[in-house]
Parts: sequence; structure tokens; C-alpha cells
Amino acid sequence: MPIEEKKQITTKKQHNFLLENREKMSITGVLDVDIFNPDMVVVQTEMGMLTVKGIDLHINKLNLESSELCVEGEISSCTYSDKNVSSGNFFGKIFK
Repeated sequence: MPIEEKKQITTKKQHNFLLENREKMSITGVLDVDIFNPDMVVVQTEMGMLTVKGIDLHINKLNLESSELCVEGEISSCTYSDKNVSSGNFFGKIFK
């Protein structure tokens, strides 16, 4: 394995999420929150983009220094994607 690949592997941080009763989600390894509204939260994590969908979602805690996020509400789905789904890309597609 080349030295460059080893550096990438060893510098990767941890990412976890814990879903409690489909009402509370605790996430670690958070880099940024791209989109937030009562129906959807899109989060950049160490392991890719995480899209959380639900009803009456709200962010209870966000600390980017410790890479933690807590989302509460009626959570219906969680989906990972390797693509960046930031709001800038969304508007870029609309105005093409």
C-alpha cells in the first residue's frame, strides 16, 4: 500500500449515529449541516452525506468543534450518499 493511501486511512475520523425510538438521533463525525428544514436535514459526515427525513424535525444540539449533532422529531428515513448535496448545488441545477 503506498504511503499516501496509509495517511488517508489513518487520518479518517470516527462517525456514529444512534437512533432512539425514531424520535431522537445523535450523530458524531459531523463536518457541516448543508440543509435544514422541518422535513429534512442533510449533514456532511466523515463517511459521506447523510440525509435524514421526517416530520417536525429540529436540531436540538449542534457542536462542530466536537463534531456532534442531535436531531429530534418523527424520523422516517436515513440515507447515505457519497455525493455532495449542498444547497449551492441545488440552486445551480435550478438555474441551468
